Amino acid sequence: MRAGTFVYPWDIVGDPAAAERIAALGVRQVTLAAAYHSTRALTPRHPAHRIVTARHSAVYYPWDRARWAEHRLRPYDQGWIADEDAYGRAASALAEAGLEVHSWVILAHNSRLGEEHPESTVVNAVGDRYPWAPCVARPEVRAYAEELAAEAAVRPGTAGVELESCGWYGLDHLHAHDKIGGAALGGVGGFLLSLCFCAFCAAGYAAAGADPERLRASVRAALAPYWAGVAGPAPAGRDAEWAGVVAALGAEQAEAVADWRLRTADAFQRATVAAVRAEAARLGAGDFRVLLHADPAPHRCGANVGVLPGGVLAHADGVVVPCAGGAAARDAALTPFVTERGGEDAPRRVIAANFPVVAGMGGSPGTLAADAAHAAELGADELRLYHAGLATEEDLRAVRAALEALG
Repeated sequence: MRAGTFVYPWDIVGDPAAAERIAALGVRQVTLAAAYHSTRALTPRHPAHRIVTARHSAVYYPWDRARWAEHRLRPYDQGWIADEDAYGRAASALAEAGLEVHSWVILAHNSRLGEEHPESTVVNAVGDRYPWAPCVARPEVRAYAEELAAEAAVRPGTAGVELESCGWYGLDHLHAHDKIGGAALGGVGGFLLSLCFCAFCAAGYAAAGADPERLRASVRAALAPYWAGVAGPAPAGRDAEWAGVVAALGAEQAEAVADWRLRTADAFQRATVAAVRAEAARLGAGDFRVLLHADPAPHRCGANVGVLPGGVLAHADGVVVPCAGGAAARDAALTPFVTERGGEDAPRRVIAANFPVVAGMGGSPGTLAADAAHAAELGADELRLYHAGLATEEDLRAVRAALEALG
């Protein structure tokens, strides 16, 4: 079973032993961040540092100013790695160690962009804007995402890309000193607070048959029990979440919301994938592989965007699916994609099971062999391990043992 791991450029640049150490895990692929959001990251083995603070979203290569001249939204440079082309330096080291490099590109998640261009962000039913969440219905955001995906994905020495947050982003955001847990929103309340009411989305709801002001009022009314603390237990499971949304908004309004958001996300994803393919063809990149981080519940937002499994597998080369949470959660996440992959005559689509392997962040490296074997039984072709750069040596020993056991 082909395995790959996620890595940041700062895990490799400045550490001469890093690439060989990752290759010794038994992985064949590294998914290397080319465009990434702000974060604070541990580097347990780096000879020069232990903590890296990426203060804002940035690209890790020298971006082409002329290419972006006509765009209102543009990438940002990074200043925390002393190398203008940190991605290129890291990719070269990884390739020399015998690893296949794929780029990792974050799209609709960029707090600095949202702070500087608030008009381009999601605005909820109450009127709050989410600076971390560019609204994918807006033309300037779509143009930005297509250009960024193409430029950041198809870097020299790169064989493919994995696109994260390639669709709707919403309320959920791992924020510094996060303090939004006082009301137990769950999947239903979180979705309601993720609905965008910018001018483009309001027009979209209207075109789909829902009066946007009535819908806004319905969302606010449906959220009131959460603020009062009397909303009841959150429904468990993807289908139950959507049933809760339908109960909150009514079938007609929920159908209009789903219609608008599904069509918008699908168009965004198709255009982004097409932009990557066109860039790969222009640069003669050959069989450049394009995967999306995805969840099989279309209403879900975030890094693993909600999709219709058959729809995304019709235009992308595959998906990377979150598989934390045990056997039942893994089955619920993978099976919809496996079912929609198509028969023998259909193009072979990759279904990669993504496992967290950092014990301190909720991962389970000790059960990786059994968990991965179960994912393979369900139909997964590949593994993704999150995240070799963040893991302790104890975690990595467990990963090495698991990959040896899997063969």
